[in-house]
Amino acid sequence: MDDRVVRARELYEQAIFAGTEGVLAKADAELDAVEADLALARGRVLHGRFVACDKEDPAELPLFQRSAELYRKLGDQRGEAEALFWIGCFYQVVWKDDDGAVDALTRSADLARESGDKLTLSYALRHLGIAAHQAGQLDAARSQLEESTALRRELNFLPGVAANLVGLTYIAAAQGRTADAQTHAEEATTLAKTDGATKILTQITEARSHL
Repeated sequence: MDDRVVRARELYEQAIFAGTEGVLAKADAELDAVEADLALARGRVLHGRFVACDKEDPAELPLFQRSAELYRKLGDQRGEAEALFWIGCFYQVVWKDDDGAVDALTRSADLARESGDKLTLSYALRHLGIAAHQAGQLDAARSQLEESTALRRELNFLPGVAANLVGLTYIAAAQGRTADAQTHAEEATTLAKTDGATKILTQITEARSHL
């Protein structure tokens, strides 16, 4: 059983048997934290199914929204930043709505910076870069993807680096920086092969066709 659920039960017993005041509010907070984590985890699983099957589950977005609401209530900036990222990702990937995604992704990035969550920041910047690329804002897209990539290198998140390099390959090609595009594609291939990221290899092949 989750430690927080155990603590909530112990706090309940303190209130019932010892009459300790104020402990039930603490129990609520423990359970809110569990619910927030679970909602976020379930939402991610549903998103994974969408990526695999391209079929939207109507429960996905409400799970992310509930998670963000609870983390905000708890004052958990890291948790809220991650939940907001997934809300933005849902808008962008499932609903193909980059404009709708940007607000949540921007707030996610801001909270992730404040709380020192480099991984979530790297995700938010990646998807802000994708939105900028789709809007034809190539310089902004490059800057955001490069910052995301630097964070992922720092974290040794190599499949994530490879994924970003695919995006940077497209941007370099669109800007006429063919040598840079080839360099990005080659490094992405090496990293993807090292980590067995076969889906990234497919994306690299597609990106190379634009060089």
